[in-house]
Amino acid sequence: MSAVLYGDEPEPGERFPAGRLCVPVRPGSGGCVTRLFRTPVGGRTAVAFTGPARLRAVLGDAQPWIALAEPALRALMEPLGVRELRIDPVLTAPAPAPSAAPVTEPLPSPRPLAGLAK
Repeated sequence: MSAVLYGDEPEPGERFPAGRLCVPVRPGSGGCVTRLFRTPVGGRTAVAFTGPARLRAVLGDAQPWIALAEPALRALMEPLGVRELRIDPVLTAPAPAPSAAPVTEPLPSPRPLAGLAK
């Protein structure tokens, strides 16, 4: 039986689905500009999400985005020298948990280090 191929289906061996990606943007002088992010080691990277819900879960409801195919996003990144693209990244630091009451314990008194006091 032969399989019918559609434009949004990945080719065998592709790590991510082909087709539309949700790309976060920010306002720019000519409309909107793709947001670039930093990797943990400081390199520049673009990010994209496979669906609006994933984008909102990481960047929040107020984050504007546009739909782009991966080749179009890579073409936009190329003149900027950005070669890395992260798809469906997650936050690396957990959000601080809300505390029920502020901590009111006093800080310990500073003690001089032994051998340094004269």
